[in-house]
Amino acid sequence: MRPVNIYNKRNKMAVNVDIVYKTVLLILNKEQRGNLSPDEFNKVATQVQLEIFEGYFDSLNQQLRVPDNNSEYADRIKNINENIATFKTIGPATFVGLVSGSYFNLPASSGLSSASQTITADGVSISYPITTITTAQLSSGTITVTINGLATTAFTINGPNISFTSIPPLNANIVIVSTPSDFYRLGSVIYKDSKEVQLSQRNELLYINSSPLIKPTETYPIYLFENNRLYIYPSTINSDITVSYVRKPADVVWNFIIPTGQNYYQFTATGSTNFQLTKNEQSNIILRILLYSGIVIRDPQVINIAAQQVQQEQMNSKQ
Repeated sequence: MRPVNIYNKRNKMAVNVDIVYKTVLLILNKEQRGNLSPDEFNKVATQVQLEIFEGYFDSLNQQLRVPDNNSEYADRIKNINENIATFKTIGPATFVGLVSGSYFNLPASSGLSSASQTITADGVSISYPITTITTAQLSSGTITVTINGLATTAFTINGPNISFTSIPPLNANIVIVSTPSDFYRLGSVIYKDSKEVQLSQRNELLYINSSPLIKPTETYPIYLFENNRLYIYPSTINSDITVSYVRKPADVVWNFIIPTGQNYYQFTATGSTNFQLTKNEQSNIILRILLYSGIVIRDPQVINIAAQQVQQEQMNSKQ
């Protein structure tokens, strides 16, 4: 059975990456403006998707300030919410118990496999090279480190190296794991599927804990959200935490093969990832990619035409 990308299964109304790429190439080549390689297209397409996605939240905030309408198909608040709804999800938070302070890691539901590396401490070095986890995985994933099975945060990662605040014991088993995360914006934190955990701030926590009347309990828990970690109070809560959140769209990938004896790229669905925006964004996507394509191929005329069209689209959507 052919493997199916998990992201393409999530949104059946996604914009087809092959159609977009071929449309962009058709426009560029018809006007003899040059070409855009698959690698260049993938990078530009991913950037364009993120720009449109992040724009939903600003647009929603703006529309909430003006009177709404009750039309069935032209309600802008409803339409923006529908665009965002594709990315709404829920998942379990993972408890990390530490002597110095426990916390919950945010859900990781990207569908991608975790990357890990096991190191045997030599009892002398305080720093070790990371060789089986890529720089991209280190920068974008949630990093957890255990020494002889015990979680620790007493480390820093600089480039492809991990450094500890003290020398790990001789022959200690060090396990580094990078878990891909698609977390973007936090929604609700829920305890035992029945209680909403209330957000608090660090300065408020000092006051709350000092008052027996409002001190957090398992019936009325609170949380702090710092450094992409959830600190749940009371500290007796160490499980049954779920989080609703908005996830990031997956990177766009137009994957290809080069047929034997040929010198052209042939699209293959295996390994490709469609745009996850709804189909009504297809023309917007193409316009924005053309805007970036003009920069890549250094054609100011393409940049100007595309920029004018994008600006007009934005003005129309906000009027």
